Amino acid sequence: MDSVTQAVLGAAIGGAIAPRGSRRKALLAGALLGTAPDLDVFIDYGGAVENFTYHRGVSHSLLVLAPVAVLLWLALRRWWAPVREAPYRWLAVIALALVTHPLLDAHTAYGTQLFWPLEPHPAMWATLFIIDPLYTVPLLVGVLFVAVRPLAQSSAALMRSLLALSVCYVAWSWIAQGIVRSNVETALAARGLDGAPTFITPTPFNTLLWRIVVMTGDGYLEGFDSLLVDEAAMHFVSYPSDRALLEEAGDVWAVARLRWFSRDFMKATVVNEQLLLTDLRMGQEPVYVFTHVVASRGNPHWTVVPTELVPMAYDTSVIGETWRRIWRDPR
Repeated sequence: MDSVTQAVLGAAIGGAIAPRGSRRKALLAGALLGTAPDLDVFIDYGGAVENFTYHRGVSHSLLVLAPVAVLLWLALRRWWAPVREAPYRWLAVIALALVTHPLLDAHTAYGTQLFWPLEPHPAMWATLFIIDPLYTVPLLVGVLFVAVRPLAQSSAALMRSLLALSVCYVAWSWIAQGIVRSNVETALAARGLDGAPTFITPTPFNTLLWRIVVMTGDGYLEGFDSLLVDEAAMHFVSYPSDRALLEEAGDVWAVARLRWFSRDFMKATVVNEQLLLTDLRMGQEPVYVFTHVVASRGNPHWTVVPTELVPMAYDTSVIGETWRRIWRDPR
């Protein structure tokens, strides 16, 4: 999720758990801890693909954050009076503010390496868009209330209620995705594509309209499903991708890394004798957030080049299209 949401979630945890006399301190501490894992964006890992795929790695690992939380708590208990006065409440604030960050990130499409340094595929549950006002705004209202009235008896109860509401919203996102997945399976069975690799993710800022990517032998399909429109049959548009290029350049580290990171939801194209890989999970036709130059055509093999991130061409019409598809026609 975006850093504002992560800071607000961390602050909300602090406001809900810390003792009344320390609530403002806990709001600030929770916000700092909640956004701290994203400081890895300032690390240069040596290349565009490295920066893309090592982000949400070590700083987002539950195997790292859990012991870090304990060590930080031990240090603060020794040097900071509020923690000494209520040690176990502060342990809960510190641990939850840190570990909820990667768990929330895993609900987006990007991919989060929850168990680094182990290397299973990154978790990309894709039930939430990276910015979702319905998740963030209620928590923000609660944080502001607690900041203004930290000693009020109702402050902690309000913050806990809003955190429970946020959990319910995440649960709803799983239910919504499950409904869409059932619709997709029915539509693909009618096309003879049972079992085709499928990626389902919400469209910007909502959980009512979902985008579907289906990988095929010669490219991929893109479709949309609105939970508010009962269309007769799900509509897909087919797009080409030269899947053979991925195999031809499979020995290039950047290609293998991106395929692993995205679970092969990639589009491969050649432009000016350079191989471009586009991550199909983030964006929609024809605009995607992440396209990388990963290799150059050699004779006879693809050759390694310094990887580059192709600048994204922003298209604000996506918002209008999303609104139309939610209410009228997902096609």
